[in-house]
Amino acid sequence: MILIAMLLADQILHLFIPPRFSSVDMGHLLIDLMAAGTTFVLAMTAHRFWPMPAAVLQFLPLMAHIGKAADLSVHPIAYLAMQVAAAWLLPPLLAFATWRHQMRLRTSGIDQSWYRSWGSSSQPNASR
Repeated sequence: MILIAMLLADQILHLFIPPRFSSVDMGHLLIDLMAAGTTFVLAMTAHRFWPMPAAVLQFLPLMAHIGKAADLSVHPIAYLAMQVAAAWLLPPLLAFATWRHQMRLRTSGIDQSWYRSWGSSSQPNASR
């Protein structure tokens, strides 16, 4: 859902503002901040490993924005590449994580999704 929201936000942004990479792109900075924040929350609450590298990949474009703000002479193509390169790794990561989840379900029949402290889980609580 985060990736789809990013794609939709990007399309809506470009309806009103053409992409430009000669200065800090505030529209994409906002999209990247929202994506990094929500992916970080997912990583902290999910009972999975894959959200951790996903969160790291979402923070890399923020480093591109910081780098561009620190040095406006960064070539626009380099700035563009720094913003989007990590995003290409997210769909294969999600596909691999989905495959691993399905394998765990086939093996054990259950695969806890969330940490218990953040809400209900698919496993019954033994202390009840």
